[in-house]
Amino acid sequence: MSVTDRRGVAFSVGDDGSLEIYERALSAFNFYRGDPVAIIDEALEVAPNFVMGEIFRGYMFVSSWEESAVVEVNTGLARLDVLVDGANERERAHMAVLRDWSAGDWQGMRTRLDRILMDCPRDLLALQIGHLADFFMGDRDNLRGRIARALPAWLEGEVGHGLALGMLAFGQEECGDYRRSEENAGRALNANATDCWARHALAHVMEMEGRQAEGAQFMEESAAHWAQEDNTFAFHNWWHTALFHLDQGDVAKSLKLYDSSVHPGSEEAQVTLLDSVSLLWRLHLGGEDVGARWQSVADCYEALGEAGFYAFNDMHAMMAYTAAGRRDAAEKHLAAVEKAAQKADANSEMERCVGLPVLRALAAFGRHDFAQCAEHLLPIRYRSHAFGGSHAQRDIIHRTLIEAALRSSDKALAETLSEERLMLKPKCSYSLSLKERANMI
Repeated sequence: MSVTDRRGVAFSVGDDGSLEIYERALSAFNFYRGDPVAIIDEALEVAPNFVMGEIFRGYMFVSSWEESAVVEVNTGLARLDVLVDGANERERAHMAVLRDWSAGDWQGMRTRLDRILMDCPRDLLALQIGHLADFFMGDRDNLRGRIARALPAWLEGEVGHGLALGMLAFGQEECGDYRRSEENAGRALNANATDCWARHALAHVMEMEGRQAEGAQFMEESAAHWAQEDNTFAFHNWWHTALFHLDQGDVAKSLKLYDSSVHPGSEEAQVTLLDSVSLLWRLHLGGEDVGARWQSVADCYEALGEAGFYAFNDMHAMMAYTAAGRRDAAEKHLAAVEKAAQKADANSEMERCVGLPVLRALAAFGRHDFAQCAEHLLPIRYRSHAFGGSHAQRDIIHRTLIEAALRSSDKALAETLSEERLMLKPKCSYSLSLKERANMI
């Protein structure tokens, strides 16, 4: 029986009960609250032929962008193969998107999502999955463009419009359009103060503009809206908060937030490990002793054993092994990524373009060969978007490069890079400290 959801999007199969569960699951995904897989499983248990429910379930695993999700996606695709004849055209296109992702054709996946949204711009699931895919692929233009193309189909104030504004705000921030980003993030938060993605977009603006004190205050005063116990995105917004404190020189506060909120336990999901490593590596560059924290994170990466699936994940695993002093694990990781880079898929291209030079730079940093580290990073620092993440996340490459220049006593490189950074963030305590150290070489 063909039905439509609250946005007028056609489903091949469904009833009032399954659609109500779908809407709850979609809202959980939209606002990162609770477990959307557990919710959609309620619908699939009573209606195994609910095509869009099975598609939704597959996308939840895709959104983790890690190798362990492939088995779940393929299992879901096998179930969808049985249902394909009854699916509508849009649903069959979604099935093809899932197949593309599983096969490593991430560019093809995003193009299919473009087409789905051109035909059906009110498909909120496609919009959010496409936005995340653009993020994982470092496509800042489509982070903004995908939402800009769909937004005219949404009415001001209707459910979903604020979510689209929050996504647009993040795309605008990544494109350097900070004033319009801040405006649209504010509109999204006025629509729903618990929109943690919109809040994170505004945190990014403050990060990029060097508004550390304001950013820390903004995040902490609004924590009740985004740091609920069941908010699965809270760890990332706490990471932003910790960075604001760290760049003001408050190491103790940053570590306190790390222990309480960024990495409070033995995490095994790649998306959470990324932020743990990213914060610890910044402390590592500053020569801070973080105790046993590196060993804990490195243990998580060794247990996962993922290498060569997604270049951005690989960089963070290499940081963990390097800082923890696990040279054997680092060499094994690098060799596995070098082998994976010989394939013909989207990630292999990312590895060859950016991933491998970064991994080799980190290995050199671990050997205290700081000049060699700088040589690896200097040519790729402005093309690092090719392996995903945000400007704020990829700043770790610029920080490592400057630190390598300082430690190798390359005065010219250290001074020019610190001057560049000061031009972008002239009031940032961290930027000022780099310049002072460069002048002392």
